[in-house]
Amino acid sequence: MVAPLSSQVSEDTEVMEENIELAGAQMKRKEAPEEGSRDSGEGYRFSDWSPLRWFRMLSEEMHWSFVFGVIAVYGISQGMGGSISRVATDYYWKDVQMVHPSAAQVYQGITSIPWIVKPLWGLLTDVLPVAGYRRRPYFILSGLLGILSMLTLSLHSKLHVIFALLAMTIGSAGVAIADVTVDACVAQNSINHPSLAADMQSLCGLSSSIGRLLGFSISGLLVHAIGSQGVLGLLSIPSVLVLSVGIMLKEMHIPNFAYGEVFQKLQQAIRTMRTTLQCPSVWRPCVYMYMSLALSLNIEEGMFYWYTDKKSGPSFSEETIGFIFSIGSVGSLLGVLLYQNILKDYPFRGLLFWSQLISGIAGMLDLVMVLRLNLKFGLPDYFFAVIDESVSRMVGQFKWMPLLVLSSKLCPPGIEGTFFALLMSIDNVGLLTSSWAGGLLLHLLKVTRTEFSNLWAAILIRNIMRIVPLVLLFLVPKSDQNSTLLPADMLDADDNTEVLEEDVDDIEDIELVSLVSKT
Repeated sequence: MVAPLSSQVSEDTEVMEENIELAGAQMKRKEAPEEGSRDSGEGYRFSDWSPLRWFRMLSEEMHWSFVFGVIAVYGISQGMGGSISRVATDYYWKDVQMVHPSAAQVYQGITSIPWIVKPLWGLLTDVLPVAGYRRRPYFILSGLLGILSMLTLSLHSKLHVIFALLAMTIGSAGVAIADVTVDACVAQNSINHPSLAADMQSLCGLSSSIGRLLGFSISGLLVHAIGSQGVLGLLSIPSVLVLSVGIMLKEMHIPNFAYGEVFQKLQQAIRTMRTTLQCPSVWRPCVYMYMSLALSLNIEEGMFYWYTDKKSGPSFSEETIGFIFSIGSVGSLLGVLLYQNILKDYPFRGLLFWSQLISGIAGMLDLVMVLRLNLKFGLPDYFFAVIDESVSRMVGQFKWMPLLVLSSKLCPPGIEGTFFALLMSIDNVGLLTSSWAGGLLLHLLKVTRTEFSNLWAAILIRNIMRIVPLVLLFLVPKSDQNSTLLPADMLDADDNTEVLEEDVDDIEDIELVSLVSKT
């Protein structure tokens, strides 16, 4: 590695000293906000102001391009695009590739692998700018990958299952890169505006829930009208919007970046990650998050095949499947609204206890339906499936939202994108474990494309496993969701000046300039 020239060091030091002074001034303003200040977090509450004013406040505090990026990525790409993709890929594996539910469950797990390596994308966004920008180029790359993969699935009529799986994995990688990049923006703003951390997560949750509602509402109609492959082709449109985020996002330009020091910055980021993970207040919640998700076995493909089976199941059509999922998104949206207005000030441990317990109980609705007990009570399959999906999605939001807030508060300054991606990858490893374990369970119980006699046993085992994580709740902090969880020495910007003594150029990695990006 080439050492920086003394003139470069002097110039960088002067620039960063000025930025640190500006950052400190802004931090002081946050510590003592004026009465009625927006940054105090008291002048703007979602329950007190109209949604439009709430959006305006977030746009003024974090810039409109950030809000647009959240809506485009969470709302349109992941929310609407993800919901349409779920229905389309389910029918694609079932009707085009003709695979069994256990195999489809495993394939769904494979396509989630790009989400497991999210720390890699996070490291790249934090320490390897392209053309002087840390975030914008990765949004552009994400959009291009999504466009390429979706058009391949749509235009190739007889694609081999291996290449289909590869194309879906590439598309998933595109969504994952966009997700980790916008996560970095959210985590960075959560540190800069701690009083608005819950509001930003609510913006993400609302965007995602509304997107899913719209996506599921039209997914069945689209699959019925143009087929699963045609729908996959339409999913290139959300990727175009993600690409546009990379073009319009407001971000500080980094001229004359020393690319020769990328390896050193990677080492510094890894050291910071390792130090942070060794902190008990960080690794203990990480263990709980993984176990909570891994033990909630995923058998959704088995339920989907049963839903559409003409002999054993209710034989729902494409339109009915899409409508059921869309109503389920209403439950998800309701869960986000209830969290924002009622639950966001409750302690982590109490909220996760009840959400985990209710999740296990709510899973019994699937058991009631598969055993056809709902018909004995005079409840049609269609009506009961809507209730089942709505309740499960609402409870899922009660569990997921505090985990997101918890993750955002565990990110040290300077590597927000990397560390938040690491935490999300832990969650995704849990989801992958859940998906593959669910596929193995379906295989062991001999649940196939036409055989569902043991599906009830899979549901019962899944529901019992959902309650097991309650014994690990002691790993979750007792504090409320507005508290700071990291030790003060990890958050104090002044302490980070120690990095200057090791390598002045590494101060860029701390990203204190983000505090004054609006100026």
